[in-house]
Amino acid sequence: MSVNYILSQYIDEAMSQAVYDKLEDGTFVGRIPSCKGVIAFASTLRQCENELHSTLEDWILVGLKLGHAMPVINNINLNEEPIRELGGHPVSVEILLKNCGDWDLMDLFREPDTSLWSSMTIA
Repeated sequence: MSVNYILSQYIDEAMSQAVYDKLEDGTFVGRIPSCKGVIAFASTLRQCENELHSTLEDWILVGLKLGHAMPVINNINLNEEPIRELGGHPVSVEILLKNCGDWDLMDLFREPDTSLWSSMTIA
């Protein structure tokens, strides 16, 4: 059984829209037009793609944390309020982002059934 995660799908779809250009000095620039400010520079195309992917992940997490409207990409809307269960109680992503401490935020979305979820306390 395969499991699909909305953030992974969103990132994959956004990366499929990436535009790359080779600059005069031989380096590369990559951007995602629908994601304002997501841009990366690198000496090779592969490095540029990796940098752009990392920049996109950071851009999404900061945007979600600050409550920015995220672009809808291929019918994936991160602006809708998803609800997760934590100890049998519904918890919004906003509450998770405020209370996750030092945990890797992406792990919260990739591994919803780990001990990370059961050990989290909501203030």
